[in-house]
Amino acid sequence: MENWNIKKTLYSVSDFLSWQKSKSLELSPSFQRRSVWKKDAKSFLIDTVVRGLPMPLIFLREQRSDITTLEPKREVVDGQQRIRTLISFINKDLLEDFDSNFDDFVVENTHNKNISGQKFKEMKDKIRQKILDYEFSVHILPASVSDRDVLQIFARMNATGVKLNAQEIRNATYYGDFKTSTYNLASIQLERWRSWEIFTEYNIARMEEVEMTSDLINMIISKGIKGRSKTIIDNLYSKYDDKYTNRLNIEKRFENIMDLIDLEIDEEIKNTVFSKKTLFYSLFSVLYAKKYGLDSSLEEKKSNSLSKSFINNILEKGQKILKGKVPQNVLDASKRQTTNEKNRKIIFDYLSK
Repeated sequence: MENWNIKKTLYSVSDFLSWQKSKSLELSPSFQRRSVWKKDAKSFLIDTVVRGLPMPLIFLREQRSDITTLEPKREVVDGQQRIRTLISFINKDLLEDFDSNFDDFVVENTHNKNISGQKFKEMKDKIRQKILDYEFSVHILPASVSDRDVLQIFARMNATGVKLNAQEIRNATYYGDFKTSTYNLASIQLERWRSWEIFTEYNIARMEEVEMTSDLINMIISKGIKGRSKTIIDNLYSKYDDKYTNRLNIEKRFENIMDLIDLEIDEEIKNTVFSKKTLFYSLFSVLYAKKYGLDSSLEEKKSNSLSKSFINNILEKGQKILKGKVPQNVLDASKRQTTNEKNRKIIFDYLSK
């Protein structure tokens, strides 16, 4: 590959609308297959713009100026769905191939309650202006860059050797109620994950605390101790992507148990066996079972109070696990794959008694 002068700049949503209006923007280059986002992914994008949150780079490629309009032309090399989503939301008449079945959508309540169900023209002036003024970081490739070169550039960008893990893939796949809920819950607890030393900064960067949150929510929904696997968590996201019943009560229960741990144990937890990600599940599930009942209805209900002696008893048993002074089956379960349902139940039963 040659050395190119790749320009780095910022362009607003208004810039892209203006180019589309003057027909100087090519949204779907011939080498790029058009993918179709689901409506919830589009809703999530609009919410991101309204909140002013950053997005990945947009890549454009310069083209020769149009000899009829005299306008400089450019094509979207990477970012076509983001740009198309914004254009269809703001002014669908600018898309010649607009298809209401795929392109028509509104912001969903799970992403932003303040603007849910509203068309662009129905939004407050301040919100509409914020959307129009939103700026993308853009890299512009010169016209001399061929399609083959573009593909090589992206191959180099993705050649870090770090593959997406299961939770990162879920993040890019789901946009519904369950995904929104688990990410919000994990984010609220971020400082606790750190201070309790459950997760390292690298773990958090790879969204492992979100997967843990999903695992704990599965225990609540399933009303029992369950194993954790990619398939189990994937099915959870898929099943509750469109409709997540009892979401508010489940969220409240999760937060109450985290508050309880913070109040009664706090940073002392990092000196216990429960600072291990695999055994934190056991601590959380035992406290949840005592407070709400493991197989209790997910409807709103009065919770049980937990005595200090009960919590101290759990911590003492945790120390025995740490020192190896427990029945052999408990010791084996704590050292083996503790995402396994059978091993989790052994530890849960030991701590619960």
